Amino acid sequence: MSRPVRIDSFLWAVRIFKTRSIAQDACRKGRVAINDVTAKPAKMVMMGDIISVRKPPVTLSFKVLQTTANRMGAKLVPEYILNVTPPEQYELLEMKRMSGYVDRAQGLGRPTKRERRDLEQFLQAPVVEAPLEEWDDEPLDYDEPLDYDEEPDKPSSDLLDWDNW
Repeated sequence: MSRPVRIDSFLWAVRIFKTRSIAQDACRKGRVAINDVTAKPAKMVMMGDIISVRKPPVTLSFKVLQTTANRMGAKLVPEYILNVTPPEQYELLEMKRMSGYVDRAQGLGRPTKRERRDLEQFLQAPVVEAPLEEWDDEPLDYDEPLDYDEEPDKPSSDLLDWDNW
C-alpha cells in the first residue's frame, strides 16, 4: 500500500511539472485541486484522489493509482496516474494551437510567414505616379534661369544680439 505524499512533490515526480518549485507556485496560485478542493503545496495526496491541474487554457485531471515522492521516467508514469481529462479540454487546446499567432499583439515578435509575404507583396507593388501637370496649374520651365538678384530675408536683430540670450 502506498503512503501519503505532498502534492507538490507528487506532481513533480509524475512529470506534470518540470520542477518542484514550479509545482509549489502552481499550488500557491490556486491552480491545483485535490477532489475539487484547492490544495496548498503541503497537502497530502493519497491513492484514489482526483487531481485537477489548471494549465491555461486547459484543466487537466488525473486519478492517483499509486503515490511516490521520487521522480521517475516517463514510461513509468502510467503506473502512478490515470489521465481522466475530459475530451472537451483537449478540443480547447487544439483550438488554441490552430489559432496560432492570430492573437499576437502588434509589434511583438517576428512576423509570421504570411505577414512577411504580405509585406513583401506590398513593397514590390508598382507605384503609380501622377504627372506633375495634374498637381500644378503651371508646368515648371526648367530652361528658365533662377532669379538670384532678390535679397534673402535677414534675421531680426534680436536673434543676433548674443548678450540678451
